[in-house]
Amino acid sequence: MTAGLKQMSIPFLRAANRAAIFMTAALLYSTATSADEARIVDVKITPAGSNNKFTISVTLEHADEGWDHYANRWDVLDQEGAVIGSRTLHHPHVNEQPFTRSLTLSIPPQIKEVTIVASDSVHGDNEETTVIEVPRK
Repeated sequence: MTAGLKQMSIPFLRAANRAAIFMTAALLYSTATSADEARIVDVKITPAGSNNKFTISVTLEHADEGWDHYANRWDVLDQEGAVIGSRTLHHPHVNEQPFTRSLTLSIPPQIKEVTIVASDSVHGDNEETTVIEVPRK
């Protein structure tokens, strides 16, 4: 050991320093793990005729790597979190980023807004969601 330097271990660091180190590590870890999740770039919802039908178009971005890791689904949830529609993405979009896919479904009149959740084949549902108002006449 070099003269004048003392060897210290983490238990001897002040509590504030330990907390700062822990928070920094947690932030770096969460940023690294969420970077590969499917991300919603845009959502559009338009009326599609009568009977409370609407077309929802969702634009996703994801670093698809092939069949082992790709954006594989997005869901439409009602205000209570129940799935009212789902768009399965049957193949990777490695060379098509971002990409848009649509789904037409009936949305009951009592539902004023829906939540869109993106998913990928490795991480599952992304915690970041998009809420959009249902355009009623």
